[in-house]
Amino acid sequence: MEAVSGGCPPAERGFDVDQTNHSVIIDESVVVKWLTPPAPLPQPAPEMFAHLTEVGFTATATPYAAVTRREGGDGGEGAGEVLLALVTAYLPDASDGWEWCVDEAVRGETAFAAELGTLAADLHAALATSSTVIPSPVRHAPTSPEPSARALAALEEALTLTGGEDGDWLTAHSGALRAGLAPLTGAGPTPLIRIHGDLHVGQILRWRDGYAVIDFDGNPTVTGADPFQPAARDLAQLTTSVDHVAQVAIRRRGADPAAAGAWAAAARTALEAAYRARLAEHGRPELLDDSLLRPFEIEQECRELIYSARHLPRWRYAPMGVLRSWYG
Repeated sequence: MEAVSGGCPPAERGFDVDQTNHSVIIDESVVVKWLTPPAPLPQPAPEMFAHLTEVGFTATATPYAAVTRREGGDGGEGAGEVLLALVTAYLPDASDGWEWCVDEAVRGETAFAAELGTLAADLHAALATSSTVIPSPVRHAPTSPEPSARALAALEEALTLTGGEDGDWLTAHSGALRAGLAPLTGAGPTPLIRIHGDLHVGQILRWRDGYAVIDFDGNPTVTGADPFQPAARDLAQLTTSVDHVAQVAIRRRGADPAAAGAWAAAARTALEAAYRARLAEHGRPELLDDSLLRPFEIEQECRELIYSARHLPRWRYAPMGVLRSWYG
C-alpha cells in the first residue's frame, strides 16, 4: 500500500488543499481516504456520491463505501455517528491539477480548458437532476443578503489580515473590490443547486482514461454555508484556480509573466465557453447567472488571502498576483 497526500503545487500548499486527511492506496485498486479527525455526520460526500451514482455521473473515482463509527459510549443521549473514511476506486496514472495544469501553463497549452468546462457543466447538470437522495435538487429561493454579506465580510477580513506592501495595495484598491462585489447585493433570484463547494484544479485528476473530479467534502474553510448555492460559485473557483496556476508557473517554474497571463486568459475564456455550451446541450443554461461570476471570483481571492495569513504566508503571492492582474 502507498500513502498519499492532498494535491498541491510542488513545495506549495494552496488555499483549498486538503492538508489533514490521509489517503492510502491499496493494491492499486482502491483508495481509502481517512478523515483526520473523523467528521461528525452528516457530511456532504456520502450523500453526493450516492446522488451522482444514481443519476449516472461517472467522471469521478467510483465510490465504494463510507466507513462510519458510532460514538458516545452506549449509544444513549449524546451518541453520534462520525465518518471515518471514504473508499473509492484507484485511478491509474493520475495526477492532480497542481501538477498537470502547471505543466500545461509552462507549455502554453490550453486544449484542456474546454474539457474542464464540459466536465464542470456535466457535474452541475447531474447535481440539478432529481434522485431519491436529493429529490428536489434545484431551489428557486428569493433574493438573499447572505452572499453579499459573506463576500463583504471576507473582503474586510482580508484587508485586516494582509500587511506590508500587499496590504497597502489592497487598501488602495478596496473601493474597486467593493464595487466588484456590488452585483451580489442587487442580485435577483437565481437557481440554487448542491454545488461541489471546493472546485479547483487540484480537485481534478488527469488519469489514464481522462479527467475525474474528486473530493466532495465541501470547502473546509467555510462553515455554516447553505449547501445549495449558485452554480456560478463553483465555476468562479475553478476559473480563479486557473489564474493561480499561472502564478505558480511564474513563481516556481520561471514562466514569463506576460505569457502566463495570456495563457490564463485564453484558458479561462475556453473553459467558460465550453461550460456554457455544455449546459445548453443539457437544456439547463439557466443554471449559470453570469452576473455572479466576477463577484464570486473576488470573494475567492479574499478567502485565499485569509487562508494565507492564517496558515501559509508564502501562498499570498498567488491571490495578490491575480488581483494585480485584474486591477492593473
